[in-house]
Amino acid sequence: MKKYFGVLPSGETASLYTLSCGALSASVTDYGATLVSLLVPDAQGALADVVLGHDDCNGYRLGTGCIGATVGRNANRTQGASFCLGDAACRLGVNDNGNNLHSGPDFFFHRLWSVASVTDCSIIFTLESPSGDQGFPGNARIFVTYTLENDGLRVRYDAVSDRDTVFNMTNHSYFNLAGHEKTDAAMDQLLTLPGRWFNPDDGENIPTGEKRDVSGTPMDFRAPKALGQDLNADYEPLHLQNGYDHNWEVYSNPCAILRDPVSGRTLAITTDCPGIQVYTGNFLNETGKGGVYYGKNSGVALETQFAPDCLHHPDWPQPIVKAGEKYHSETFYRFTW
Repeated sequence: MKKYFGVLPSGETASLYTLSCGALSASVTDYGATLVSLLVPDAQGALADVVLGHDDCNGYRLGTGCIGATVGRNANRTQGASFCLGDAACRLGVNDNGNNLHSGPDFFFHRLWSVASVTDCSIIFTLESPSGDQGFPGNARIFVTYTLENDGLRVRYDAVSDRDTVFNMTNHSYFNLAGHEKTDAAMDQLLTLPGRWFNPDDGENIPTGEKRDVSGTPMDFRAPKALGQDLNADYEPLHLQNGYDHNWEVYSNPCAILRDPVSGRTLAITTDCPGIQVYTGNFLNETGKGGVYYGKNSGVALETQFAPDCLHHPDWPQPIVKAGEKYHSETFYRFTW
């Protein structure tokens, strides 16, 4: 089902598409190839919208939290907003304390994407990104596919460029399995991360290069733990980022399991990415769907991706894709209730 989702300052009209499969339904918009809603039942069949979002395209245009966003070409941070690719120096926009965040300021999630195809349960968005766009080399064609299955949502990223370039894409949805409007319950959810180490950051959210063992630290989620349990612990990585905003290794799949202890809804994330960024919405400050205020810690983003600033750490997995080669990545959000 397709419906009107607002008009942009350019005069372009955004649309909202609703997908359904079994007990699940999801809405996505061509503005930013953004996930707007995701309805999941509990054991009694009661539906809740488990992702934060906005009521129209202008809410996303004016928002600052990257809610529901498709992020690319390169997710997360790049120190100094520059990197070298072969013999070429690539300069990105400076939009985060002298660094680059999410390939902004000309974000993919602030653009109107084309719809390549749509069915009752799946939609493919596509975007043409010319060489030099955001500072990256190569004329690129990018596809994002949302497919709703009986037990979850699959997100696929596919792209190709005529020059060597960077593809490191993710989805920036914030989850609250109690329901997006129950903001006080977000940090009560139980998170499990099999990752054995995480990347500490400096004061600008740039990884120091260390892979630190989680053992004995507030970053250890190898056993289920409420997000809020150690959120305010006296631990420097948490102080520096005002909460959790760090990359963990993807040690095994599922790479993250989130459970709401009241409703019983559980989300298990499977990915082919080498890392997962956990962000507890430390700077959220906007009004969302139905007038609900999303403040600090109103949801948790679980972003599957390459490690932040990996382009400056050549011994880490790299998001560099050769000219003509196909980039492909998938993340599956599986729900039980």
